[in-house]
Amino acid sequence: MPEEQRPVPALPCLLVVDDDPGSILLLSRVLEAEARIVFATSGEAALQQFQAHQPDLVLLDAHMPGLSGFDTCLRLKADPRSADVPVIFVTAFTDTETETHALDIGAVDFIHKPINPPVVRARVRTHLALKQKTDALRRLSVVDPLTGIANRRAFDDTLRKEWLRAMRHQHAISLLMIDIDHFKRYNDAHGHRAGDACLRQVAELIAGSTRRSGDLAARYGGEEFAVILPHAAAARAQAFAQRLCEAVRGRALPHGASPVGPCVTVSIGAATLRRPCETPAGCRAPCRDCPRFERCLAAPEHLVELADRALFQAKHDGRARVVAHENLIGGDAGSRARALDSAAP
Repeated sequence: MPEEQRPVPALPCLLVVDDDPGSILLLSRVLEAEARIVFATSGEAALQQFQAHQPDLVLLDAHMPGLSGFDTCLRLKADPRSADVPVIFVTAFTDTETETHALDIGAVDFIHKPINPPVVRARVRTHLALKQKTDALRRLSVVDPLTGIANRRAFDDTLRKEWLRAMRHQHAISLLMIDIDHFKRYNDAHGHRAGDACLRQVAELIAGSTRRSGDLAARYGGEEFAVILPHAAAARAQAFAQRLCEAVRGRALPHGASPVGPCVTVSIGAATLRRPCETPAGCRAPCRDCPRFERCLAAPEHLVELADRALFQAKHDGRARVVAHENLIGGDAGSRARALDSAAP
């Protein structure tokens, strides 16, 4: 791409927090070429500004009325959404004890007033560059390198968080387990390079179907994918799965070695937890061996187990279809699995 056509990278965002408007103005002028500046004049306002703007770095005064800079830093570090954002104290305090305390509670640097503009710019640049590298490494750790969607690690972490949230707020959660039908035959017939391209295209279709902010599409392993659908009752999960089956079939990727049809298809097992279970957590038996399995909510692996059962049934019934497993927890309702009208003609 020609140099003049390359997109200009967006400036990082800095949150400047100080109860002295003059200090805010000075820092803004010093750093206006380095970043987009937002500001707050109190610790309470700083927390609100952080949620509104999600800054890349915070410049924080230590002594302010109300919520002090130290307390503001502690709150930022206690929140998972802001814990990894670097905080630099900019303050008139010069004693070693104050500086040590700031670093102990999570600050990455400490700048004394009156500030030296070149030093402030250099330190801000350094910490922004470190954050960018850290963010890039973190993204790599949760992204599948072949398909570009979430990997198994990200799936496991997200499922556990969404499971706990569903238990806490007593809302539904659904999970889809997706398998490309006869993928080994596809690799044998077309080669592994074509197989990788097939995986990427199916992953693209799955990720493109997850439209809600909390939904997660992940590569579970090999030719198997998973989709977490928080707040999704059975009807939405099943409709999602049916549309996905049709979308993959509609992509018409040739698969002459498949006994299911001439093109690539997927089988999907859908499982939905409708409401929390009364069974106490902490059972010791493996899920498959537990007589109370259908009504147990001891761990998110139970939902994976239900979706896997449904996926196995979809394959057993001829593939290229959706089988939904609804967890009808409560009383003697038990659970059920049923096939949907998504089988290939």
